[in-house]
Amino acid sequence: MKAIVNGKIILKDRIVEGSALLYSNVIEGIVPADKLPEGVEVIDAKGGYVAPGLIDIHIHGYLGKDVCDGEEESIRTISKGLLANGVTGYLPTTMTVDMKVIKKALEVCRALKEESKTWEGSTILGVHAEGPFISAAKKGAQDPKYILKPDAKFVKEYADIIRIISLAPEEDENFEAIQEIRRDTDVIMSIGHTSADYETAMKSTEVGMRHVTHLFNAMTALAHRAPGVVTAAFNSDVSCELIVDAFHVDPVLYDVLFKIKGRKLCFITDCLPAGGLPEGEYTLGGSKIIYRGIVCRLEDGTVAGSVLHLNKGVWNVYTNSSIPLWECVNGASLNPATTLGIDDKKGSIEVGKDADIIITDNEFNVEKTIIGGNTKYEA
Repeated sequence: MKAIVNGKIILKDRIVEGSALLYSNVIEGIVPADKLPEGVEVIDAKGGYVAPGLIDIHIHGYLGKDVCDGEEESIRTISKGLLANGVTGYLPTTMTVDMKVIKKALEVCRALKEESKTWEGSTILGVHAEGPFISAAKKGAQDPKYILKPDAKFVKEYADIIRIISLAPEEDENFEAIQEIRRDTDVIMSIGHTSADYETAMKSTEVGMRHVTHLFNAMTALAHRAPGVVTAAFNSDVSCELIVDAFHVDPVLYDVLFKIKGRKLCFITDCLPAGGLPEGEYTLGGSKIIYRGIVCRLEDGTVAGSVLHLNKGVWNVYTNSSIPLWECVNGASLNPATTLGIDDKKGSIEVGKDADIIITDNEFNVEKTIIGGNTKYEA
């Protein structure tokens, strides 16, 4: 057994000081710092934060590697790199490219998923398929020539590895595919890259859509005579992603969104292969991406994803809102775990849950990443 001492322990509803966190492969408990069991290995948090491992449910790449490369080496590189950002579990995310490319990427992630539970990298929790069943009018940085109509057969074929699929519900006539996917799989369907109006979005949540992909971005906006998908997200029980790089969504909205969605709000990076690299020119799904500052754009100026580190996203929300730090951490741990249905094992520091833990400094820079009780990264 090990004990983390001299840290501020972030629980799902408060921060505990003056105590020690005990763990083996699971969380064993929290005890007074002066009452450690005999023989434990002591780890000094040096006055920093002790938090649950972070979970990124929407990330396309990192360190120059793209999930859509369809290569084991790319997934291994991404997984290992994410440890430095405190990410202990994630959904490698595909995009709207040729279906053969998507299938290869899914098959690679499927083949690596079990191994990822013990390797020197972040754990693959499944895949997020962003497209290809989207609206051409709201394609964002996705290639319109690869857009297809929703296909339940494809989703069912890969239902063992796809955990979330983003699609435009208005492209599914009579919601037939949505209803079939809901009936036959556990795949979470997410409203994304969509031109749906408010009524269509609301109806889709009644027949199977349970999540919203990067809220505000690539969807119909909230307007007083055309409430759009954003308002449907507010008025329904769906969970919602939010890119928290302080650019994709203005930070002034963080408090408002937390008041409306609470623990249904999941912080994501939507990170591109340029993440973790210097500014410059890169590719995403075969398209040229120009990375300057914190923004990535296509050559025509279209905003693409981000280069955000998830731990920095948590800190962005905390420093730009009145949201308590533990709820900011929940946004990148407990809330996505709950969305994925794995909150019985992951997402918060609670007795019996997996010992997925991070130790950070006082600005949430990651010093140590622990998965299943094993230290996988040290700064």
